Amino acid sequence: MANLDDILIFVKVAQFESLSRAARSLGMPVSTVSRRLSVLESKLGVSLLRRTTRRVTLTVQGREYFNQCGEPLTLLEEAERVLTLGQKTPGGLLRMSVPVILGQEPFLDFLSEFLKAQPRIRIELFITNLFLDLIAENIDVAIRFGELQDSSVVATRIGKSIRYVVAAADYLKGRKLPVEPADLKLHDCVMLNARNNETDWDLVRGRKKARIHVSGPISSRDFNSVSRFVHRGHGIGLLPSTYCIEALASGALVRLLPKWASRPIPVFAIFSSRKFLPLRLSVFLNALAAWKSPLWIKE
Repeated sequence: MANLDDILIFVKVAQFESLSRAARSLGMPVSTVSRRLSVLESKLGVSLLRRTTRRVTLTVQGREYFNQCGEPLTLLEEAERVLTLGQKTPGGLLRMSVPVILGQEPFLDFLSEFLKAQPRIRIELFITNLFLDLIAENIDVAIRFGELQDSSVVATRIGKSIRYVVAAADYLKGRKLPVEPADLKLHDCVMLNARNNETDWDLVRGRKKARIHVSGPISSRDFNSVSRFVHRGHGIGLLPSTYCIEALASGALVRLLPKWASRPIPVFAIFSSRKFLPLRLSVFLNALAAWKSPLWIKE
């Protein structure tokens, strides 16, 4: 196949009917244009142009070749223009995966404001606690809580989440309050991602650590439902601090073991590569970093 650059030079010369005007358009010397045309003709084995001192005209074969090459090259140039524009003006489809905890009003409001500020960007949102394969699922960016297992992804740390041991005042009526983490074994607990309604909670107090095996009447896969059941007095929960600050202030929830909490859980925005980062993704990451999220604490 002939060199695409040589074909482009030929098309420009045919359009301008002039080597010098085509050379100016391409930003190269006339001698280079003439030489590349000769290389193309040698490659094809035909004469494409008739050159005189005044003008350049197409041969019959040159006219047929120009008719075949003109439109595909125009499409390629348009594709390049669109891609280049996309790196100057943010736009296009952004495929995003977030955990279920983000499928609520604060994050959805943030996305709404982002879309209003960036009308050329479209978002396809996957709300799931599954860790989707970014490359296999063609995901541009994912938000994940916890330490990352996949070292092949690029991760930007956007904050941390700390969970408190809390319960509703109604649940605590007539019950002995836990004094040590081990006392949680004696209580009903509302759990996240438990198996057979049993799980382990890891708590820290300075350098002290405690792992407690807890159980209870209900387990769920998202904090929204866990929070609801805790508020309704079904047991003790381990909830993100940002989830229960208002309830603690109002007295709707009571913090138990106040010197203990979960270890800090990192929150990451992850994507597959830093190389040629799409502008739409870069703009989103900047907006995410600036957002005052109620779901994690900035570091």
